[in-house]
This record gives sequence, structure tokens and C-alpha cells, in this order.
Amino acid sequence: MKKSYLILFLFIIAKFVLQYSLINPEYELHRDEYLHLDQGNHLDWGYLSVPPVNSLFAWLIKILGNSVFWVKFFPALFGSLTIAIVWKIIEELNGNLFAKILAAMGILLSVLLRVNMLFQPTSLEILLWTFLYYSLIKYINSEKVKWLYMGAIAFGIGILNKYNIAFSVLGLIPALLLTPQRKIFIKPHLYWAGLLALIIIFPNLLWQYQNKFPVIHHMKELSERQLVNVNRIDFLKSQVLFFIGSIIVIIAGWGALLLYRPFEKFRLFFWSYIMTIALFLFFKAKDYYAIGLYPVYIAFGSVFLAYFLEKGRRRFLKPVCVLIPVLLFLPLYNVAFPNKSPEYIINHQEEYRKFGLLRWEDGKEHSLPQDFADMQGWEELAQKVDREYSKLSQSGHTLVLCDNYGQAGAINYYSKKGVRAVSFNADYINWFDLSKKYENLIRVKEYSENEDELKETGPYFQNSQLIGSITNPFAREKGTMIFSFKGAKIDIRKRIQDEIDEDKKEYDK
Repeated sequence: MKKSYLILFLFIIAKFVLQYSLINPEYELHRDEYLHLDQGNHLDWGYLSVPPVNSLFAWLIKILGNSVFWVKFFPALFGSLTIAIVWKIIEELNGNLFAKILAAMGILLSVLLRVNMLFQPTSLEILLWTFLYYSLIKYINSEKVKWLYMGAIAFGIGILNKYNIAFSVLGLIPALLLTPQRKIFIKPHLYWAGLLALIIIFPNLLWQYQNKFPVIHHMKELSERQLVNVNRIDFLKSQVLFFIGSIIVIIAGWGALLLYRPFEKFRLFFWSYIMTIALFLFFKAKDYYAIGLYPVYIAFGSVFLAYFLEKGRRRFLKPVCVLIPVLLFLPLYNVAFPNKSPEYIINHQEEYRKFGLLRWEDGKEHSLPQDFADMQGWEELAQKVDREYSKLSQSGHTLVLCDNYGQAGAINYYSKKGVRAVSFNADYINWFDLSKKYENLIRVKEYSENEDELKETGPYFQNSQLIGSITNPFAREKGTMIFSFKGAKIDIRKRIQDEIDEDKKEYDK
């Protein structure tokens, strides 16, 4: 047992080392990370874009100093704990040390390296999804009701972290009904556990109600702007690539759930996978929504393969099974992570194109992967805004108004002058401070040939000018303009409030 946990500890160390070495210093934080970090400055029971749990970690990161080290620490921690939970699942399935190493290697060298690279709710979601399955396995083996409550707690926290985890239960319910494990539905403790999950979730449900259920509006926007470009064939291709080094292990797990007698009581997990993937395909979900499904099947497959390869000449295949994740991961290592400079990527387009990495959510191909382009140009923007803010603030309160959450969040993260930028986009619409009368305005505007910000906004101020733009050629925001407006002729708060009210009318539709 001591040897087993020592090896697990080494995997966890390897996980942290890899996570901190996968990002080239030329890249900054991702646009989504800035929003999630800013939520830590506005703690609440809900947000327009996500539930509240991630904001607690953002607040903790702020307490710890708000450095990039801590921003990257928590996703790496959640990824490490996912490996540990899979290790425990294998113990529960009576798997040996080889099974644990095989599973840990497959999860370590997988899409989780990319997911755990960014401070987003997805890393914790995958951990909680895996723990929920672990709780069900523990309950099936022991029939101890405490595991129903543990699963309920994981699910409740999971909903408070990211609503996507609901698909895990939506897949489990029909799967349970299809197998002898349907007897769980006559257990009163199942419903008490459900009530516990509801109590955990309730503060966010109340917040949604009080704010006219913005999650519905958010999902509608997502469906119209992003999911409309989702291709179901590409979704299925991605499922293979996510854990490419463990695809044989996963298939072995599915087969074992159907044919391997010791797994007969866990057969519901086979049907659960079918049901959950079918739901994702029906709703045209993004491919990464399904990542949380796979760790448990890697556990099942590893235990079965350890048994299958135990005797005869087949035992010589064990080292091969462990090496496969390494060999298949190496090609992905060169393209799936921002560990190469933007110049290198532009000069090696075909390497990235064949994996579909140059296709953005707009359905078009670009010179850099979208996530990489979203990690460029932000500090440049913040520095230019800071310089102008210092000048304008000498003559009165200055509002920094941005077009999108990435701009506002990046300015707030990098600012050395205490700028608190806002936007009518995402959660920033609720973070305006209209108690101040603003004499000046800095307007950060996405580049467009059809708009003239100086002509539109200039008449309301004594002086107006374009003072700069994002010049980083690799940034998704390249060309984003920075306008300076000094000496307001009117109280601009009324116009801002009207715009806020107009945008919030969308929630009533």
C-alpha cells in the first residue's frame, strides 16, 4: 500500500511539473480566465455566465497574491485529484498496481493537460463528475447509504460550479432503470440525498429566480452564436482524441462492462455512457462538455486489461500498454498546447490544421488556434489604458468602458493604476458604479470599419481622440481601439443606465 501511494504521489508531482511547463512565456492568460478572476472581486451566489463556486477560488487566488502561479495552481490541483480519485476507483474494483499505473498514465497524458492549463470551472467539473461515479461504485459495492449522500454533495457542488454536470445524472437515470441496479429507486435515502443536493443548489436557484434566470438567456446566446457551428462528426472525432493514448483502455472498459462477470453489477455505466453521449449529440454540445465521462471508463478498462494480461505471453504486453499513452501523446504535445511561439505555429500551419486546431468557433480557419490567440495582446491593452487613465484622472472620475469581458477583465488584472473597467458584456453589466459622476471616458472598442466612435460619442465631450490600439499581430483582439474622451458635457450615467436597462430586457424574452 505504501509503494502504491508513493507512485501515486510521483504521478501528482509529474502532473504539476507538466502543467507549469506547457505554456510558452510569450502567452498571457486566456480571455476567459480574466472574467473568472474578476468574479472573485464580486462574490455572489450566481453570475450571468457561470455558477458561483469558481469565484471562491478566484477570491482565494486574490488573497494569495493574484500571481500567475496561483492562477495555474488550482486547475493543476483539480487535475491531480482526478488522478487520485481514479486510483481509488481502481482500488474499489480490486485492480492491482499495474492497473493503477496504466490508468494514471492515460489520464496524465491526455486532454486534461490542456483543460487543467486554464483557470475555468471545467477542471473542477471533471473532478466532481469522476467523484460522483466513484460514490456510486462505492455504494453498489457496500450499499452504505453514506455514499449516496457523498454523491449528492459532489453533484450539488458540481451544479454550483458548472451546470453541465447535470448531464451525468441525466445519463445515469435511464441507465439505472435498464439494469438490476434500478432497485436504488426504492431506497428512501436516495431521495433524502436528492434533497440534500437541492439544498446545496438552492441559493443559486434563488439567485437565478431573482435575476430572471439569466442562465436561460446565456444558453440561448450560446446556441445562436457558438453551438450552431458545432458539427456532430467533429464532436465524435474529438472524443477519440481527448484520451487518444487510452482509447484501447476505454474500449476494453466498455467491453468488460458488457462481458466481464466481476463488472456485471456495474453494467449501468455502459448504458450511462451511451445515454449521455446521445444527449450531447442531440443538443449539439461542444466536444469538451463530455470529458468528465472518461476517467471512470479508463479505470474499468485498466482493471480488466490488468487481469487479461496477467498470464502467459500476454504479460509481455504490459510495458507496451503503458508506453502507448506516451507514444501517442508526443505528436499532440507539439500542437495541442501553447508551448510553441506564434511565429512557429504560423510557419507550420499544416501540423495544426490536420488536428482541426485552426478552426475557431465562428466555423472559419485562422492562423493560430483560437485559445492561443486569446492569450495575446492583453497586457499591451492594459498598459495603454493605464497611461491614458493616469492623465485623465487628474481632471476627475474616469470610466473605462469596454466592448467585451476579455478586455475589461484583462485591464482589471494587469492595471497598476487601480482601473476597474466595465462592459455591457457578460457579468460586467452588473458591476457598474453609477454613484460617481464621470467627467472622462476611455472607450475600448473592437475594430470595425463601419463604426466611427469619435463621431458617435465625441459630441458629448469637450475633447476626443483615438489614442492607440492593440498592435500585437497574433492577438485575436488585434486592432482593438482605445478612445479617450475628456470633459463630459452631460451626465453620462443616464445614458449608461439606459443601455443597461435595454440589455437586461433580453432576459425577459
